[in-house]
This record gives sequence, C-alpha cells and structure tokens, in this order.
Amino acid sequence: MKTFKIDNPLLCDPASGICESPDTSAAAFDQANIEATNKPIRIVYFTDPICSSCWGIEPQLRKMKLEYGDLIDIEYHMGGLLPDWSYNSGGISKPSDVAHHWDEVSPRYDMPIDGDVWLEDPLDSSYPPSIAFKAAQIQSEAKAVRFLRRIREMVFLEKKNITRWEHLEQAAKEVGLNTVKMKADYAGKARQLFQEDLNLGRQLGVRGFPTLFFANGANEQSKLYGVKPYVVFESNIKKMVAHPAPKSYETSAKALFDHYPSLTTREYATLSGKSREEAEAELAALFEQKLLQKITTKNGMLWVGKSVRY
Repeated sequence: MKTFKIDNPLLCDPASGICESPDTSAAAFDQANIEATNKPIRIVYFTDPICSSCWGIEPQLRKMKLEYGDLIDIEYHMGGLLPDWSYNSGGISKPSDVAHHWDEVSPRYDMPIDGDVWLEDPLDSSYPPSIAFKAAQIQSEAKAVRFLRRIREMVFLEKKNITRWEHLEQAAKEVGLNTVKMKADYAGKARQLFQEDLNLGRQLGVRGFPTLFFANGANEQSKLYGVKPYVVFESNIKKMVAHPAPKSYETSAKALFDHYPSLTTREYATLSGKSREEAEAELAALFEQKLLQKITTKNGMLWVGKSVRY
C-alpha cells in the first residue's frame, strides 16, 4: 500500500481518505495481533469524533452492518486525532485554518460537512468527545455507537463544539444514556479507557483514521485504511470467511429510517441501491409529504425520521 505522509492531523487527504495522527512513534502495522470473537469476524475500528474521513465511510459501514451483521463484530476505539493546538505544521496553526479544508473534502466524500464550526465555535481538542464516547461505552456499546453518530452530526452539520458538555449531554439524552452516570464516568473511568485506546493504537501501529483490522478464528488478518469503496470493505470480509453470503434487507425508505433514524443522501443512495439523483428526489418527496425532517447545511442535507426529535 502506498504510504501517505501528512504533517497535520486535521488535513485529511481527500484522495486517499486518511486523517493521520501526529504521533510519529508508532510501529509498522503489518502484523497486528487481533484475536477473533464469538462471531466469525472481528473488526477493530480506530476512529475519532472529528475525523472527516471517518464520516466519509459511514455509508459503507452502515451497508456492511446490514449485509454482514451476522458475521462481524465491530469494536470501536478512539484514536486521539487532535490532542491540542500546540503545534504549527502543514500550513495549519489555528482552528480557522481547518474551515476551508472541511468544505473542500465534503464534496469528495459526498457527505455534508460544514467547516464554519472552526470559525464560529472552534474545538481545541478531540479528546473530550472521545472520552465521552468511552463513558457511553461503559453503559452500552449500541448506545455508544449511536452517541458517536449523533455528536458527529452535531459537529459536521450543526456546527456545534462537541467539546462542550452541554452538547455531549444532549446527545447522550437523545440516545437514551444515563447522563448522571455518564458525567461521573467521563470524569473518572472513561479517561483511563481512552488512554488504553491510545496505547492499543500505538501497539498496533495505527497512524491514520479510519483504520479497520479484520481478523478471524484462524488468525488470518487484513487491514482497511482510509476511505475506500464498498467493494473493498466486502473484499476484506471475503478474505476472512469462505463464500460469505450478504444478507438481503428491506430497502424501502420506511425500513431504512426505522433502522437508521438519520441518513445523508449518499447513505440513502448506498443503502437503497438507488442512484444519487433518484435518492435525492425520493427523499425530497418524503420531506414534502412531511414524512421526514431535514437538517440543511451549505454542503448537503441530513434526512431524519419523523419520530426523531433533534
């Protein structure tokens, strides 16, 4: 695989789809020691709440879960993309320098990203929302994944500074987490768990996000690095299991929004099997019929099921 070098973690390379960590002490990640779980395939996923490339693979991840959910167990780990702003590299020295970059990568991934958060209410680190995710995991893995999705919507579309507890607490409430316990864990045990994620990432040589390690019970392993088409996700599954059969699923709008309460246009197109144009027209029609809500940004829209309150 071609090696990509980048000096600033927030300047995710739109061509390769990689957001790279500033930590240069990591070892090569050719042979990660990843053991399988009780499902045929274990996927160890290193990500970060403000990783634009990780937002870019949401359509592929969601489709993989629908088609191969019976075969895969995805384990989420935080990578620590932005510790703080105590550096000046890659032409980036302050949060406002990131705004234009996010607006540029949005059309590359066809996922709505509004860089104005870096102008209006900039984040000083990605560590607080990462620790909040670990606090959510203590309560429920499934709710933690929904929490991660929600805070990404907040920062990428709604221009909310997700280092602020008020936004983290709101997202936690929306996905059904106990916010009192979460706040206590956020101040305590979750910090240790986040450090363990950082340590594991270093042990496995993770330098960029998204990075997904695939492993099976036979100790066979493969790695997916950066934003890749869905066929690459599927090919990694096929390396782990002989002749895996994708599960068929209902592709109607009602079924998809029942499963995933919010979808971007690209996600809906990917999951429904429709063209981008067909998907957008259908979603717009459902909105006009008051069957969907929408969050509009300068770089695209998020469509939300009518029963969801954002």
